[in-house]
Amino acid sequence: MPQISYFLGVIISMFYRDHNPPHFHAFYGDFEAIIDIERNEIIGGHLPPRVLGLVAEWTALHQQDLMENWERARNHETLNKIEPLV
Repeated sequence: MPQISYFLGVIISMFYRDHNPPHFHAFYGDFEAIIDIERNEIIGGHLPPRVLGLVAEWTALHQQDLMENWERARNHETLNKIEPLV
């Protein structure tokens, strides 16, 4: 599962050829959440509220980049790194 971004202890990754809806995985310590890209909401797992807020902000800023990576992952192409939240 390639890491596409890292910020403030949060690792953002995508699986190749993963199931719909378009999503990514966010890891923070022992927590993991699956985030729907288009709706910008958790569809599985859990993150602490503060971390979820940071991930939601980052997702809103990078939805187009995330969707492009989703298509790249579905085609088993190399994923692009996405700028971290600063």
